[in-house]
Amino acid sequence: MDLIDEGTTGNAPEFTVSELSGAVKRVIEGEFGFVRVRGEVGRVSRPRSGHVYLDLKDDRSVISGVMWKGVAARLDQQPEEGMEVIATGRLTTFPGQSKYQIVIDDIRPAGMGALMAMLEKRKAALAAEGLFATERKKALPYLPEIIGVVTSPSGAVIRDILHRLRDRFPRKVLIWPVAVQGAACAPDVARAIAGFNRLSPGGALPRPDLIIVARGGGSVEDLWGFNEEIVVRAAAASEIPLISAVGHETDTTLIDFAADRRAPTPTAAAEIAVPVRLDLLSWVGEAEARMRRALGQGLDRRGQRLRDLSRGLPRLQTLLDGPSQRFDLLADRLPKALRGSVDRRRVTLSETSGSLRPGLLTRALAAEVRGLRETGVRLAPGLSRVISAKTEALGRRADRLTPRPILREIAVGKNQLEGLSRRLAEAGQAQVKGPRDRLAALGRLHETLGYEATLERGFAVVRGDGHVVTTKVDAEAASGLEIQFADGRMKIGGAVRKSKQVMDKPEQGSLF
Repeated sequence: MDLIDEGTTGNAPEFTVSELSGAVKRVIEGEFGFVRVRGEVGRVSRPRSGHVYLDLKDDRSVISGVMWKGVAARLDQQPEEGMEVIATGRLTTFPGQSKYQIVIDDIRPAGMGALMAMLEKRKAALAAEGLFATERKKALPYLPEIIGVVTSPSGAVIRDILHRLRDRFPRKVLIWPVAVQGAACAPDVARAIAGFNRLSPGGALPRPDLIIVARGGGSVEDLWGFNEEIVVRAAAASEIPLISAVGHETDTTLIDFAADRRAPTPTAAAEIAVPVRLDLLSWVGEAEARMRRALGQGLDRRGQRLRDLSRGLPRLQTLLDGPSQRFDLLADRLPKALRGSVDRRRVTLSETSGSLRPGLLTRALAAEVRGLRETGVRLAPGLSRVISAKTEALGRRADRLTPRPILREIAVGKNQLEGLSRRLAEAGQAQVKGPRDRLAALGRLHETLGYEATLERGFAVVRGDGHVVTTKVDAEAASGLEIQFADGRMKIGGAVRKSKQVMDKPEQGSLF
């Protein structure tokens, strides 16, 4: 190891780490108090504090940057990774990590190309999630009862929409006022779309059947709030059909892709929302006239067809001649048939009644009685045998029913219960013993520290009017005194003390 010559370093000043860091900080802040840096945004971090931490880089170097919460809230376009920007701020150091960084006061996209590149990147990411898919878009109602309009209440856009609706087909309109440019635009529009969707149908403030998000023309920066991700997601998540009418026909924002329908202008949005009332009335009148003509022509054709068919039908009398003749023939044959049927049934009844004699019935009844008696004779022995078999089976089962298993289970349960009772008593005694010992110790400590033990050594406690008296003045002011000794208390009335005071104080004019 080489030896260092102490003579060469003896005069060099010694710095603490904080002193050296402070010196470096002063040098950097003095040389680079205000700078503008152009670079690509790298890593972006947004903690809960609201500050924004990011990296500015080019193809060879990286500089750390920080934007405080107030600066980040005022930005029109938030920095994103991959975005080329121009940052304005002051260069400083952060001693806690031994690095230098730029505290950014303002950051803007580096020209229109950077802004459009960021827009295309965001568009591709949202499209990959399916927010712009055609199958997600909902059909617009043909004639909505209530239309919700999200726009500025003071601009010409809302007047154009209301005027166009009044001309075409007057409808109820709910206006949700929002900022249509600047930092407040995106959160206001997203809250308005979500707020319309949270309204209850038929409530005090009814839910609209259609939403129009409208704004007049402007630059890309003016319309940038409608390119923000929260606005696109709110439009895609809307359960109410939504028309996007932002800018002029040549202006395109990301909400146009997420909306269910895009209108080139706010006025065109009103035209898409409702049909023309006069056109509908004209169409209804024409349809009614066509329906009347069609009904009249149909009735005429059917009437002519009915008349043509009626000419081919035979006369009514011709149709009734044949049936009338058959009816007369059958009416003549009916009395003869009835008399023949009655004669045949009378002969059958006579033949049947001849065979029904009393003796035959008596023999049949006697045969049934004999059969019943024979069955009764056979039934009694059968019942006896069944009863005997059931009795024997019951006896065999009764032999196996002994109380010994039950008694064994009772004995085992009794032993378990006694064991649990002993354990419960021991546990109870153990739980009570600790508090009892602590209570006894506290009682002994109370007796030791109490004034009663002091009274046994010859001291006394003097109370006046129920309170402890510690001075002569308090004793003289009390109406009565009470002295507590170790073996009891003794009261001293006010008269005794008063006489004592008189004795201690000589009367005026006495000679002592």
